[in-house]
Amino acid sequence: MRFGFWEIIVILVLVFVLFGSAKFPSMMKNLAEGINVFKKEMGNKKEAGKGKKEEASEPKPVVKKAAKKPAAKKK
Repeated sequence: MRFGFWEIIVILVLVFVLFGSAKFPSMMKNLAEGINVFKKEMGNKKEAGKGKKEEASEPKPVVKKAAKKPAAKKK
């Protein structure tokens, strides 16, 4: 079920009447902060997942062995 324009307006008016004009701005501020934290955490999880997949798919670097030094010449 999707809310239409008028249903949202009625809900907002009821919330405004019930909680008053003094608490309404602080409630909206807290709601916005919660949404921002949620978005940030979802972004962090996506980045962490991508990093793990990239690390697993990258080939391991080849380590070259150092060449042996020639033996010192005797005089």
